[in-house]
Amino acid sequence: MKNVAFLVPECADIAMLENARYGFQVANRYLQARGDPPRFSLRLIAATAQVRLDGGRIQVLADGVLSDTGAVDLCVVPPLQGPVADAVRANGPLIEWLVRHHQAGGEVASLCLGAALPAAGGLLDGQRAVVHWAARQDYARAFPTVQWVSDRVVLAGKGIYTSGGAFSAAHLVLYLIEKYADRVTAIWCAKYFQLDWSRQSQLPYAVFSGDKTHADEVVRGVQDHIEGRYADRITVDDLADRFLLGRRTLERRFRQATGSSVLEYLQRIRVEAAKRRLETSRETVAEVMYEVGYSDAKAFRDVFVKFSGLSPVLYRERYAKAAAGQLT
Repeated sequence: MKNVAFLVPECADIAMLENARYGFQVANRYLQARGDPPRFSLRLIAATAQVRLDGGRIQVLADGVLSDTGAVDLCVVPPLQGPVADAVRANGPLIEWLVRHHQAGGEVASLCLGAALPAAGGLLDGQRAVVHWAARQDYARAFPTVQWVSDRVVLAGKGIYTSGGAFSAAHLVLYLIEKYADRVTAIWCAKYFQLDWSRQSQLPYAVFSGDKTHADEVVRGVQDHIEGRYADRITVDDLADRFLLGRRTLERRFRQATGSSVLEYLQRIRVEAAKRRLETSRETVAEVMYEVGYSDAKAFRDVFVKFSGLSPVLYRERYAKAAAGQLT
């Protein structure tokens, strides 16, 4: 029996917490239906006996408190709502408990934005960790010692599991069910919840938006220029000349402000433009390629796959019908 504690922090997204708990409950029911004992003992644990969430609209009654949790093999941290700094400040005792739990050999599974709590406790320092693609830049600023990635769905290492995307967190639950029960049970749960078992990446769902919250006005000017003229032939040298900077200075300042190189930024802006055209227009892939600034089909395909996880043809097959109102 695996003792699983579902933590109920302040600012928790209770819907995602309950989805995860239900996943383990369904796994237990399946195991029992085939004549096997349940594999997961499930409890809600919080700093206090009652936790009010969603502005006081929801009251959660915990099964236990941090001072008396009993045996815990694996603790699950749900996604958080609101500013990450506020959530960290509100959950000091829980973060301290997480650190002690992990130091004692316990495992930690964070669902999407729940990764802020183990990160705040230093448990992710120097490690790669998954977070939702829309939150990666914010988390990189808040926890710079963590190598945040958004091209994966689940990552595991040193007894800590992270996942990206609120509903993608279900894939982490499947991963844990497979690890602690068996693959047959996990596949059955995937079918029960109608989840894509083979999904490994967030890239097909990610939307790139350049970070302009920094204070470097010159870099913002470069970003605006790229976004307004991405289909033109743009080189780093041309940009350096236009904005009166040396090439190396421009590259350094651009990466420091945005987290991307100038070339990567241009490529991602072009790919986003191509994605929009593939979703909504009747242009051929070749026409889209030329419209966004590429003339080499292989180069376009390679860059598109790098940042979207799919070829242009497969991307269109996935999204064009929905965009055209042809859902069946």
